[in-house]
Amino acid sequence: MQQTNTVVETETQLPLEWRERLSPSKLNTIPGRYNLPRMFRRHSSKQQMRENSSPATKTIATLQTSFKVTDTFHLLRTRKWSVLDVQQVVLAAFTIFSIWIVEPSAPIIKTSILLGYLLLLLMPVTRQFFLPSWPIWTYLVYFFSSRFIPFDIRPDILVKVLPALEDILYGMNFSNTFSQWNHPVVDIIAWFPYGIGHFALPAVCSVIMFIFAAPGTLPMFAKSFGWMSVLGVTIQLLFPCTPPWYERLHGLEPARYGMQGSPAGLARIDALFGVDMYTTSFTTAPVPFGAFPSLHAADAILEALFMSYCFPKLRAFCTFYVCWICWATMYLNHHYAVDLLGGGIIAYTFFWVVRRYWLPRPQAGKTYRWEYEYVEVGRVQKEKVVDEETGYGLVPKRSVDWTNNEFTVLDSFMHSASSSGSSSPTSIRSDKSYRRDD
Repeated sequence: MQQTNTVVETETQLPLEWRERLSPSKLNTIPGRYNLPRMFRRHSSKQQMRENSSPATKTIATLQTSFKVTDTFHLLRTRKWSVLDVQQVVLAAFTIFSIWIVEPSAPIIKTSILLGYLLLLLMPVTRQFFLPSWPIWTYLVYFFSSRFIPFDIRPDILVKVLPALEDILYGMNFSNTFSQWNHPVVDIIAWFPYGIGHFALPAVCSVIMFIFAAPGTLPMFAKSFGWMSVLGVTIQLLFPCTPPWYERLHGLEPARYGMQGSPAGLARIDALFGVDMYTTSFTTAPVPFGAFPSLHAADAILEALFMSYCFPKLRAFCTFYVCWICWATMYLNHHYAVDLLGGGIIAYTFFWVVRRYWLPRPQAGKTYRWEYEYVEVGRVQKEKVVDEETGYGLVPKRSVDWTNNEFTVLDSFMHSASSSGSSSPTSIRSDKSYRRDD
């Protein structure tokens, strides 16, 4: 017995300190940057997770229900302003200009419209929808009111530029080639994406992204769609070009403002069904010489990029749809191939910028937006830091935090300004270098 005690006493004198290293107090110590908040730890059941979740977690996918305008004023007083807030001023300027140039002049009616929309922006329950979509409404008003811009201040209409670019880039005129032969069945195939999908697909994609994508995805899509369309109409007004149907009807004769537009190949659809769906609307179009860039192609490409990003399994169908509508625009004699190229460049540029800085990243295993406990925004960027255990490694940088940036990025579409926990618990930025503790 004494010998046994001696052996134990000898073991405790070894300089390995293994008992201290394996003690519960030492094992329970986790480096600070890996110590996650309690609300983010995985629970054994969904019921337990709901019980232990904090209000911050619940507000990530929660919609506003308040009608109090004072809540918005309080938000404006307490928020931190940034350079991106200039977008609201620009939208307000476009909206006021577009409504005010509409004839006939009706100051009381126009002022009432502006005040009504301002009320929608101030009430939280409506602001969460109308503030992110403000660029879209601005685009629609801007597009339809552009017909009232005086002709004498507009630039000259370019007739030969697009056909020349078509020959330089491609060596042929795709629109004339595709539209040389037509058939009623082929007309319907081209009409479906150009005459129906172009108008219905933005709403369909919005509903799908709202339900199945990460919270905050739909506001980014709405902003991108609206600003891209505003830019497209602005280019069309500053760089007016004749579409392929003009070359077929008038050749290369100079064009003038006030000339009627043309439904081109869509006139065959009206004749086939015996209705006037496109003839009148395209004949009296606000921008009949807005061939470049093609917003039909830009809208389809932007929708395809967002849907492929959120739902990678749909990438093949999205690619097919883009090719389908691009062919339809040329077959129906509405756009040159160079118009499609311009629209595609603009769409991809908007998507690339939004994805890099603000677009929420999808998470594996999450089917509905209500399953998200946090969101990570922007592209994954990593920086080298010294790991505590190994001395080296890569730690992901913290994602952009949009929690208190409603009016700049997500505009209160999914959560309140007081919410927190929107950033990933595992995306922690390290501004220091850690040394190994031996």
